[in-house]
Amino acid sequence: MDNKVSELKDTPQDTIPGPPGAYIKPQGRKLHDPAVSFEEYYYYALKTREEERSFAPPKTSWREILLRKKPANQLAEASNSSSGNGDAEKQRASVTNVNLANRDRRLEVSDQEWTDASRAFRTASWGACFYLITTDILGPYGVGFAMGTLGWGPGIALYTVFGFMAGYSGYLIWHAFLGLDSHEFPLKNYGDLAFRLYGTTARYVVNVLQALALILILGQVTIQNGQGISQVSKFRLCYAVCPILFIIAGFFLGQIRTLRQYGWVANLAVWLNLLVIFITMGVMAHSPPNYAISVLGSAGGLVDPTTITPDTDGNYPPIIHYNGLPDPSSLVGSLNGLLSGVLAYGGAQLFVEFMAEMQRPRDFLKAMWGAQFFIYAVYLIYGCYVYHFQGQYSYQISYQGVSIYGWQTAGNMIALFSGLIAAGLYGNIGIKVLYNNVLMDLFDAPPLITKPGKIYWAIIVPIWWSIAYIIAAAIPDYFGFVSVIASATIMQFTYSFPPILALGYDMRLNAMKSTVGEGFDPQTGEVLRTSSGFSYWMHGFLSGGPLQILMNVLHVLYAIGSLAMAGLGLYAAVEGMIAAFKIPQVNSFSCKSPLNLSGS
Repeated sequence: MDNKVSELKDTPQDTIPGPPGAYIKPQGRKLHDPAVSFEEYYYYALKTREEERSFAPPKTSWREILLRKKPANQLAEASNSSSGNGDAEKQRASVTNVNLANRDRRLEVSDQEWTDASRAFRTASWGACFYLITTDILGPYGVGFAMGTLGWGPGIALYTVFGFMAGYSGYLIWHAFLGLDSHEFPLKNYGDLAFRLYGTTARYVVNVLQALALILILGQVTIQNGQGISQVSKFRLCYAVCPILFIIAGFFLGQIRTLRQYGWVANLAVWLNLLVIFITMGVMAHSPPNYAISVLGSAGGLVDPTTITPDTDGNYPPIIHYNGLPDPSSLVGSLNGLLSGVLAYGGAQLFVEFMAEMQRPRDFLKAMWGAQFFIYAVYLIYGCYVYHFQGQYSYQISYQGVSIYGWQTAGNMIALFSGLIAAGLYGNIGIKVLYNNVLMDLFDAPPLITKPGKIYWAIIVPIWWSIAYIIAAAIPDYFGFVSVIASATIMQFTYSFPPILALGYDMRLNAMKSTVGEGFDPQTGEVLRTSSGFSYWMHGFLSGGPLQILMNVLHVLYAIGSLAMAGLGLYAAVEGMIAAFKIPQVNSFSCKSPLNLSGS
């Protein structure tokens, strides 16, 4: 029997008594139960947030942030604070071996065991999340290219605006997460957030789009590193084989299941990316661009091919810079450059997964804003530097635009390892989306923390990465593929969905708070709500005071603008790919590398 939502059309009442035993506890619910109300989610979220206040704040030091080391006594304190006592620890160990995806088995679990199972999964610190966010961004290697398609003024302005709005979107996701996540009803992914605010259909839309985004991004990283391997081999190795080498390595790295374990590996990726940046900056200052590959993937090749075309003597045009748009009439070129900026701030789609594994999700803002400022500073400085020295020859993957083979190889090999880590992170989250929302929901698959769940994981990893290989080998046009990913998926998760989610959360919350007596009664399981349908949503939209109403209006405009930009971006991306596939070097499952334009 499900909880009841009492919709009172007249005067609100303080309580409505329910029949004894009518309330179904959280562990008795089916997964993604639509009968659970917003009011119940919010009640348990407040309870969990209050409990988390008692946890000792992490004693973060520069040594821990830079080296990812934590003293043993701090680890012991964290363990004790989360478990409470020895009996709780034993309960946690026992419940993690129960298949909680099976509703009948969950009925045997006590309230304490149910919440302990959730606590056992939450171990990541804000420092680990900082590294995960910076790793997830994949590196700033396309910023110089984007600057070349936009020019100095528009490029700097757009990266600044998009960076700030990406941070604001992260804040909106965090805001809704804190009010909907609890030990009793833990949020696992972006789709769960949409489900609790807008229902089952919204969850399906978000989950399908997120799974698509994650597998496409994994394919994009595979293209990037497949091209790097082919360049290192001086194109002697069949290009179709190059991504396979990257994928095989991913089979092994993909066996890491938790984000806490990934935090240690992610630390290495951050420093490897910085090393590639410093190497390419030094080489670009003392050597010409890689003219040979500028036809496909350079800023000039996209906005004005005449600026990269050699004369009859084989001499290439000099480096050119633009203060404004290189070609104001070229909508396709400018939008594709803009979409590279969108991809740079595309980590918001994983923020829910990061917070779901944090011991103190309230601390996520420190990790998120710190990472956003770090990303913005590194990206803009590096992008301006590359554009200054290479101008219209700025290549989409900057370290492949270096003309000296030895330094090309150094950049490709270092980026290969950091790219593998980033790809592993995307594969990790992508498989979890598939596992939690398809296998557990529809087929009662066991949780990943159980032994059978670990076996399932080991089987799924190579299948998932093999799909990424098929994408990479079929679509070697890297910068066109990036534009498709950014416009079709990343734009939604970073800029369109967050204001929509925040709007739904604020409307529901203010509708509940604005009427005396509304809310959830944990004793009877009754939910008191005085309106429904359109009047319920309109009441929530107009509640909370003038400032809240203004924010609601701004969130509507923010979402509409983001969706419009996504539509324009998708048009430009498709047009760009159509043009790219007319180039002979861009062929599906070809042995010839798209970087090998010499005809050999």
